[in-house]
Amino acid sequence: MAAAGDFSDFIARYEDMVYTTAYRLLGRAADAEDAAAETFLKAFERFDSLKDSPTAGGWLKAVVANHCLNHLSRHRARFKLFSELEGDGAPFDAPEAEGPSPDFSDAELEAAVAALPDHQRVPLVLFHFEDRSYEDIASSLGASLSKVKTDIFRARAALRRALEAA
Repeated sequence: MAAAGDFSDFIARYEDMVYTTAYRLLGRAADAEDAAAETFLKAFERFDSLKDSPTAGGWLKAVVANHCLNHLSRHRARFKLFSELEGDGAPFDAPEAEGPSPDFSDAELEAAVAALPDHQRVPLVLFHFEDRSYEDIASSLGASLSKVKTDIFRARAALRRALEAA
C-alpha cells in the first residue's frame, strides 16, 4: 500500500467533487459527509489501483452516487407512499420548466436544491448534475418513467419559485 501522504493528496484532489455529489443527492451536510467518508474508505481499499488511474474521478463519483442511492433506498417505502398520495399531475410529455435565472448565485441554487423534498431533489440532481437519463433514474429509484419526469418537472417549478422569492 502507498504512503499515507499519497492517499491524503488523493483525497485533497477529489474531496470537493465527492462531497458535492453526495450533498446534492442527500440534501444534508451530515449525510453528505458520511457518504464522502464511506466513499474514501472504499477508495483506500483499492488505492493501489486508483492512485494513478485516469478514471479515478469517475469511479469515485459512481461510488458516492450509488452509496447515496442506497442510503435513500431505506426511505423508499415512505418515498413511494408520498409519491402515490401526490399522484402524477403532469402528463408524460409535459414541457420542461425553464431553469432558474442565471442571476442567482451557486449558493442560492444549492440551498434551493437542498430544500426540495427527497422525491424531487434526487431525480433532479441525477438528471441535471449527474447527467443520467430518465430511464436510468427510474431504474435506480424503482419508479416509473412518468413519475421521474413528473418529479423533475415539479422540482424545476419549485426551484424557480424559491429562487424568484429569494
